[in-house]
Amino acid sequence: MADKLPARFYRIWTASAVSALGDGVYFAAVPLLALTMTHSPILLGAMEACSLLPWLFFGMIGGALVDRWDRRRTMVIADMCRFLLLVFVTALIAAGAANIYALFVVVFLLGIGQVFFDTASIAFLPEVLERDLGTLQVANSRLQGAQQALGGFVGPPTGSLLFALGRSVPILGDAVSFLFSSLTIWTLPKSAPKPAQPRGSLLREAREGAAYLLGNRLLVGMALRPAVGNFAFMGASAVLVLFVKETLHLGTTAFGLYLTANAIGALVGTSFAPRLAGKLGTGGTLTLTAVVEALALLGIGLSPNAWVAAVGETVLGAAMGTTMGLGPAVRQAIVPDHLMGRVAATGRLINLSAGPLGAVFGGWLAHVAGLRAPFIVGAGILAAMAVVAARMTSNKRIDAALAEAAERREREAAEGEPATAVAMA
Repeated sequence: MADKLPARFYRIWTASAVSALGDGVYFAAVPLLALTMTHSPILLGAMEACSLLPWLFFGMIGGALVDRWDRRRTMVIADMCRFLLLVFVTALIAAGAANIYALFVVVFLLGIGQVFFDTASIAFLPEVLERDLGTLQVANSRLQGAQQALGGFVGPPTGSLLFALGRSVPILGDAVSFLFSSLTIWTLPKSAPKPAQPRGSLLREAREGAAYLLGNRLLVGMALRPAVGNFAFMGASAVLVLFVKETLHLGTTAFGLYLTANAIGALVGTSFAPRLAGKLGTGGTLTLTAVVEALALLGIGLSPNAWVAAVGETVLGAAMGTTMGLGPAVRQAIVPDHLMGRVAATGRLINLSAGPLGAVFGGWLAHVAGLRAPFIVGAGILAAMAVVAARMTSNKRIDAALAEAAERREREAAEGEPATAVAMA
């Protein structure tokens, strides 16, 4: 299946990889930057929440717009806007005019850009590739692997080192990565014009995407699984910099290195995801990873030292990487193209909407019960989700959905309905 991936896919891969490197730098640098402005767990949790709130406010409308717009052009503009924003932020930090509340605004605006870019990229990939589940799983796993290797492994320690050179340096580095991504995606062949369709209100079109997802039990399960996970993970992530520094007693540079443990695991998980799905089935693999995530988060919360916590992060990363490589491919294989943006946005809205609540809850929980509490409580939440995942995303349910989607495409082809495809260069 890997040899079926076209050359233009690797341009998407290259853009994603470089952007991921910048995100990894940003991921390490922004908490360190925030820590120079406040040591309040509640404010740190609120900052994490601001990065996800755009999905709550603009997610469904963004999906409707992506289904109207050219998806390639949408990705180019979103990354160019993020580049310009971070150039401005770099200047703001260099001038000494930045504070924690300005940082709230920045992460919120970057989140708006992410809404449009991520929704468009999820919908664009099936245009580039055939809607074969195995091929999509290989492609998604390769994208996730690059993102984890560069965004999780190389980026965070680089961000920590660049932060030591100057608070604005890593932010400028992330800006350059967005510029590179935007220019690379611009070189992709243009998509064929979409078939003319009657336009209604954006809200009505957004509701159509939501109704399609909510009417499909498998898609609901695929959205709920990461939603519960995000609540638990964001609760832990909100206080991670404090947990690493004050409980595990690691310094600034070691913090960046600690973050690579999760990335190493994720890289392994994405590498083996298609093979594991071939043996256990996609549904069986997703259930297994749900159980492993719960155990790993518990191990981190109870860890007596940084070495044990790093092992837990590695195992957690492997389970998360496997999930991220397999889950999106199922949706891409079964959802009709004209609904892909809206369904993707609705699913992302559901699975990310719990994130801000989790971040605020984690900050509050750490404040009243200690820095280990968000990890331990989060593990219990993940364990409950594993039971739900076993029923809603089973192999039987996925196989039935794939068969139904194949029949629908055959029927549409027989009726002569035009298909959206990427024009050849």
